[in-house]
Amino acid sequence: MRWLMRSVVAGCAEIERDAAIMPQAPAESFPLIAAIDLGSNSFHMVLAKADNHEIRVLERIGDKVQLAAGLDDERQLSEEAMQRGLDCLRRFAQFTNSLPEGAVRIVGTNALREARNRAVFIRRAEEILGHQVEVISGREEARLIYLGVSHSIADTPGKRLVADIGGGSTEFIIGQRFEPLLRESLQMGCVSFTQRYFKDGKITPARYAQAYTAARLELMGIEQGLRRLGWEDAVGASGTIKAIGLATKAAGLGNGEVTVEGLAWLKRKLFKLGEVEKIDLDGIKPDRRGIFPAGLAILEAIFDACDIQRMSHSEGALREGVLYDLLGRHQHEDVRERTLAAFMERYHVDTDQAARVEAKALSALDKVASDWGLTDVWHRELLSWGAKVHEVGLDIAHYQYHKHGAYLIEHSDLAGFSRQDQQMLALLVRGHRRNIPKDKFADFGEEGIKLMRLCVLLRFAILFHHIRGTQDMPQVQFKVGDDSLEIVFPEGWLAANPLTQADFEAEAEWLKRIDLTLSVR
Repeated sequence: MRWLMRSVVAGCAEIERDAAIMPQAPAESFPLIAAIDLGSNSFHMVLAKADNHEIRVLERIGDKVQLAAGLDDERQLSEEAMQRGLDCLRRFAQFTNSLPEGAVRIVGTNALREARNRAVFIRRAEEILGHQVEVISGREEARLIYLGVSHSIADTPGKRLVADIGGGSTEFIIGQRFEPLLRESLQMGCVSFTQRYFKDGKITPARYAQAYTAARLELMGIEQGLRRLGWEDAVGASGTIKAIGLATKAAGLGNGEVTVEGLAWLKRKLFKLGEVEKIDLDGIKPDRRGIFPAGLAILEAIFDACDIQRMSHSEGALREGVLYDLLGRHQHEDVRERTLAAFMERYHVDTDQAARVEAKALSALDKVASDWGLTDVWHRELLSWGAKVHEVGLDIAHYQYHKHGAYLIEHSDLAGFSRQDQQMLALLVRGHRRNIPKDKFADFGEEGIKLMRLCVLLRFAILFHHIRGTQDMPQVQFKVGDDSLEIVFPEGWLAANPLTQADFEAEAEWLKRIDLTLSVR
């Protein structure tokens, strides 16, 4: 596998580096845990102590970075926007640098999802924070928002609609108690809409109507689904919704909740002021004034599309959800395991075979982990996941089912998994049989070496159990080098099992293509 040691060529500069890192998920709890939300409008950090399945917040820090405002027409983040974000992260780093690996989870949202050069920012952010950065999908963001909200408000039995207006996207969730039933994410946010409709700070009825109409058009694709499922209460989970509620409360229009009457009053007030600079209302902080008209237009569109009369506010949102999700991983309540179980059921995976392959793959990992540098928690997690789902593509077609499976894994919404997780898992599934796409492994740089070795172990376990069943299989020994793998079977066993012998002889030819020498005796 010497080819993997070469530097990634310049033509690979656009490859997503954010796909090259797998987050840690240790089994033990930590005295302190932290969540950092790299939002399109604001960056936030929450430092907390976990105590008896609950979280006690010790510190909250936030800053209006407006990362999304730095995206140009080519979806490139400007150096100025990146510097604003990095300056903020240097302050966060004073709290996180002393925390061990696995105690901090950092998630990037819509601005980083959109940015073509996000790898540059992520690399610099990781150098400052000392922890890995994940970019999460819109629906995963929605799941985490709901988790944060559901732990922050009364545990009522009915369904609730949660809306979170961010800087670049708006998330919608209908859930009951702690379980989301529907998750959606739309490409509209208070920063992106400000850039589009209120960039010069002028507020006119015509511009407001354009922003409102754009939001209604975005909502058309999901509003029927929301209405069909229904809800009893509507909850807002963002700074925009909180600011609107506080502004109307200061005007004597309610107790902090958002109402139709309050929205109408605020809209008239903004039209009368005419400029962002003149917004000086109680409840609206100076650093929110510039994006306030866009946020108001989006929220009015949500009220009209969903026929909402009243919306309360939750202090809990994405970062609190990240903390509770992290806590669940520590306490063996990992949503990723439930997600994969449902995924396997959906695509009719042979769970007995998956369990056999998983056990053998992890057993092999234990024997070679030290020599092959596969000692991190995520190595074991990824190999386990790959063994469980390597056959999902069979539900599509037998021909090239490894490619079908890789596509399903990479492009499905898998709760609990970041984009990085899914891309790496998809690559293992893609490479578990026949030709190994060495160029795709090379895209991961030095991490590709470890991914390749995990793939080889997965392939071994699959071949070992190629003849399905519960028949007794022999114990084998492994001898590994940087570019070699020797598997030693009990004397005479291979001669008595010629199909297995033929399988491994064919495998040796496949592995030659990646400069790995496989010998079996």
